[in-house]
Amino acid sequence: MIRNNKWKLILGTLVTLLPIPAGLILWDKLPATLATHWGADGTANGQSSKLFAVFIIPLILLALYWICILVTAKDNKNRNQNQKIFDIVIWIVPVLSCIVSGIIYAASMNTGLNLMCIMPLVMGLVFMIIGNYLPKCKQNKTIGIKLKWTLENEENWNATHRISGKVWFLGGLLMLPCALLPDKILIPTALVLILVMVLIPTLYSYLYYKNQMKNGTYTVSDSPDNHYNKTAVIISLVAVALILAFCVIMTFTGNVYVEMAEDSFTVDATYWSSLTVEYEAIDSIEYRDHFDRGTRTAGLGSPRLMAGSFSNDEFGNYTLYSYTDCDCVVVLTIDEKVLVINAKTPSDTDKLYKELLAK
Repeated sequence: MIRNNKWKLILGTLVTLLPIPAGLILWDKLPATLATHWGADGTANGQSSKLFAVFIIPLILLALYWICILVTAKDNKNRNQNQKIFDIVIWIVPVLSCIVSGIIYAASMNTGLNLMCIMPLVMGLVFMIIGNYLPKCKQNKTIGIKLKWTLENEENWNATHRISGKVWFLGGLLMLPCALLPDKILIPTALVLILVMVLIPTLYSYLYYKNQMKNGTYTVSDSPDNHYNKTAVIISLVAVALILAFCVIMTFTGNVYVEMAEDSFTVDATYWSSLTVEYEAIDSIEYRDHFDRGTRTAGLGSPRLMAGSFSNDEFGNYTLYSYTDCDCVVVLTIDEKVLVINAKTPSDTDKLYKELLAK
């Protein structure tokens, strides 16, 4: 698969990374933090730094892209797979990368983008395309409706994918007008459609299997591929190791930096964007031995650092840059907005407070 589609894979890789140069072109127009997560009502409820949004998200999708490619290529059952099925595997992540980053950039520049209208259209088109090609998918262990009965019996596989193609195409078609529905019923309607698209092929495949068993026509036409299973285990272990490494890094690394300049100071947290404040904009400053951080609404949260947008009973929404092990903080009111910062230890935090107070 990889050798025969070398140039497509190179192009797919470049398209997946296309949001990075696009983000660099738009860099000065993008805010310091970009909305990267939205709730069911279409309201942004999660933000990331500009660095993360522009560089890390495309790189994560690129890693996902090549994992999908390598797993698909490792499956010996895919050697004679339909080329159109391979094309879907090759292009779905690159297209997704451009759509995801495009939405993030557009939403962050206040273009008036209505996410609740776009998502049903994108999902509907994806389901229609996949549904159109599902009947052409040959029996394998990585692509398609992978149930016990479809993997063991080629006849069941073919019958299930014929009906699945029709159901997914129709489901995608019905998803398109959901973009016109009110926000309150759009998500439930879309979820019901997806659930139906999953349940119908599953139920059909099981009933087909039961009918085969009743008529004595069910035979196991495929046996387990031990080599493939070992590869899947190795990939899973690598994925777990990467996740554990990420957890360790986030637990034991990272710092909060406060840099004093003549007219302003800049506060920055590792893995998060910086914030610059002019001294003359500070309305009040206070040192506290204990502080209730409340809940994080958007930003970075790790066992070591907390940074981003938070909310508590006293201030409502406020901005926080702090070490989690230090309860002492400096509370600043800036143009009626609250900024809370600290250092590694109470003594360092007290020193920070006195330096800011002197400024």
